[in-house]
Amino acid sequence: MTFRARTLIGALFAVSAVAVSAQDLKLTYPQTTKGEIAEVQFGERIADPYRWLENDVRTDPKVAAWVEQQNQVTQAYLADLPQRDWFAARIKALMDYERFGLPQKAGANYFYMRNSGLQNQSQLFVRQGLDGTPRLLLDPNSWAKDGATALADWEPSDNGKLLAYSIQDGGSDWRTIRLLDVATGKVLTDEIQWAKFTGISWVGNAGFLYSRFPEPEKGKEFQSLNTNQAVYFHKIGTPQSADQLVYSTPDRPKLGHGAEVTHDARWMVITSSQGTDSRYEVHVKRINGGKWGQPQTLIKGLENDWRLIDGMGDTLYFITNKGAPRLKVVKVDLSRGVAGAQFVDLVAEREETLERAQIVGNRLILGYLKDAASKAEVLSLDGKPVKEITLNAIGTASGFGGKPGDPETFYSFSSFNQPGAIYRFDSNTGVSTVFAQPKLTFNPDDYQVEQQFYASKDGTRVPMFIVRKKSVAAEGKPVPTLLYGYGGFDVSLTPGFSAVRMAWLEAGGAFAMANLRGGGEYGKAWHDAGRLANKQNVFDDFIAAGEYLIAQGITPSGGLAVQGGSNGGLLIGAVVNQRPDLFAAGNAAVGVMDMLRFDQFTAGRYWVDDYGYPSKEADWRVLRAYSPYHNIRPGVEYPAMLVTTADTDDRVVPGHSFKYTAALQAANPDGKPHLIRIETRAGHGAGKPTDKVVAENSDILAFLAEWTGLDVPAR
Repeated sequence: MTFRARTLIGALFAVSAVAVSAQDLKLTYPQTTKGEIAEVQFGERIADPYRWLENDVRTDPKVAAWVEQQNQVTQAYLADLPQRDWFAARIKALMDYERFGLPQKAGANYFYMRNSGLQNQSQLFVRQGLDGTPRLLLDPNSWAKDGATALADWEPSDNGKLLAYSIQDGGSDWRTIRLLDVATGKVLTDEIQWAKFTGISWVGNAGFLYSRFPEPEKGKEFQSLNTNQAVYFHKIGTPQSADQLVYSTPDRPKLGHGAEVTHDARWMVITSSQGTDSRYEVHVKRINGGKWGQPQTLIKGLENDWRLIDGMGDTLYFITNKGAPRLKVVKVDLSRGVAGAQFVDLVAEREETLERAQIVGNRLILGYLKDAASKAEVLSLDGKPVKEITLNAIGTASGFGGKPGDPETFYSFSSFNQPGAIYRFDSNTGVSTVFAQPKLTFNPDDYQVEQQFYASKDGTRVPMFIVRKKSVAAEGKPVPTLLYGYGGFDVSLTPGFSAVRMAWLEAGGAFAMANLRGGGEYGKAWHDAGRLANKQNVFDDFIAAGEYLIAQGITPSGGLAVQGGSNGGLLIGAVVNQRPDLFAAGNAAVGVMDMLRFDQFTAGRYWVDDYGYPSKEADWRVLRAYSPYHNIRPGVEYPAMLVTTADTDDRVVPGHSFKYTAALQAANPDGKPHLIRIETRAGHGAGKPTDKVVAENSDILAFLAEWTGLDVPAR
C-alpha cells in the first residue's frame, strides 16, 4: 500500500475534498504514557501530562525508548513516499557546486572557507597574497566519522601567523577553542573548554579574549540554565587554568558579556546584555602595551542598541537606535577620558533600516534594508555620501569586513535564484571584481522573484517575497506553495539561496517568505509590534499571508504548506492551532512549544525579552493564550504535521517538540499524520553535515508535497 493520499482526492488540487486519516493509512503511533502532573497557575489548573519527556534522551531510558519508537513509525511512513527519492536526488545535485566563504585578511594571508560541493563540512584554506596558491589549513571532515563535528568560528591573529578556532560537536552550542600555527599547520597544545555564545578577539598577537560559562554539573550539560558568563583572556602557550578573568558580574548572574578589540588595539569594548533584546551596557578598557586596567562605564543601563563598528585612535564608532528606531551611526571621542564623553551623530536615521556598518580604508560602508532587500553605500568618515554599491537584483549583500587604513573588503551577494557570489571591493575606487562565482546546474533566469504587499488582520501592510518558475507564473494556475516565516527577536528575513527551496521550485511549486512583525525589517517599531503582548500580531500576519496566497490564486485551497524553525517553529505550532482549516501541511522545526516553561532550560531564560516572563501574571496570560502545547484541542482536524528536532539541541531543548507531538497525536489519533523526526548527533541547526541536511530535507519536502498535492517531475 502507498501513502499517496492525493490519489484518493482527484484532480484540480482539490486536496481538502476528501479526508485522509492516519487510520486510513494504517498509521499507529507509539503509546505515550500520560503523567498526573498538574499545577495551578494564576487561578488556572494547567495539566502537563508529558513533562517526563523533558528529560534528557541520553540519561533517561524511557525517553530514549520513546524517541526510538517515534522515529521507527516516522521513517516507515516517509520511506513509502514516492517523492522522497526525487527530492533527495535533486537537493544533492543542487548542493553539488563549489562554494566559498568570505575571505579574511590578516598580515599577508587570506583565510576563507571552501566546500567542493558535497563535503559534509567546509574546509578552511589560506593563501599568501590574494593570488597565492590555496593551502588547506583545517579539514573538519576528518574530525568525526559521521561528519557531525564542525569548525564553528575562527579568527587569525593580527599578523596572520596564528589562528584561533572553535569546534562544535554534534550540533551543541558548547565550543572547544584550539590554536594552530598557520605556517606549519601544527595544532598547538592550547585548549579551552565550556566556551559558549562567544566571539574570538585577538589582543595583538599574544592572546585573545573569549566568553565562557562555569563548567556545568555532570549529566546536565545540555539542559541546565546558562548563567554567570564571563570574559577571559587566554595567553598563547598557557593552560586554560591560567586564563585571566577580564570581566564578570557575579552580582548580576543573568548578564551575558562579549568583548571586542579595536583594530589598532587601543581599546577593549565589553558589551553586556540580559536577554535577546538589543539593549546593552558598554564598558571600555584602554589597552597599553598589551595590558589594561579596570573597566570604565561608557553606556550604563540596558536601554538601547549599541554595536561597535570600530575605533580609530581614541574615537569609537557605533550603530545605535537611541533616538533612532531604524538606527544611525554615532561616534565618541575618548581622548579626554571616558567620564562625560559625548556621542555625536555621524549618519542620521533614514527611511531604510540600517543593518551593518564597517570602516574600510578611509571610508564607511553601510548596509541598509529597504523592504527586506539589501542596499549598500560608501560614505566618507565624516558621513558624506561617496557611492552606492550597485547590486542589480532583489537579494542580500553581506560581509564588507575590513579595517581602517586598508581599502580592501569582500562581500557576498545572493538571492532566491542566485547562490552567493563573492566580490572584492576597493573602497577607494568603488570598483567590485569577482573573487569566486559558483557554476550553476540551473538557469536563474527561469525563476521569477517578486515582492508583494498584503494587509494583515489590523490593516498593517506586510511584505512578502514570492518565487516561482516564470513558466508557472505565466500559466496563472495555483500551485502547491511553501510559506515560510519567523517573526521574532529583531531577526530580518532577507532573500537568499537554498538548494532545498530550489528543489521545491523545480518540482513546480511556489515558495513564499513573509516578513512578519517581530522581525527587524523596519527597525525597532516593527520588532516591538510582534513581541510580548503584541505577539499575536505575528500569527495574524502569517495567517493573512496564507489567505492572501489563496485569494491571489498563487496557491489552491488545500495546497498550502507552512514551515518555520525555532521561534518559527513556535509560529507554526500557534497558527496551526488557530487556523487548522487554512493549512494542508506543516513542518515545525526545533520549535519553542511550551511557552509556560521555556525559561527553565539552557538559553531559554534569554528569550523573556521577546516572550515575557511566565512567572508574571500579565505575561503568563498572553503566553497561555498561544502556547502551542497548551492549545491543542481534542478532536480537531489538524493539518498533516511533521515535527523535526534533534537530540543534541541545547538551544531549544527537544522536550518542547516531544511534548507537543505527544499532545498532537493524542488529540486526534485517527486524523492526518502527526509525526516527529528526531535527528541524532545534531543540534539546533549549525554545523549539521551535508548528508544529514539532504536526508532531513528530502523527508520534509516529500511529506509536504504529499499533503499539498505537489507532483514531482518524472525521472
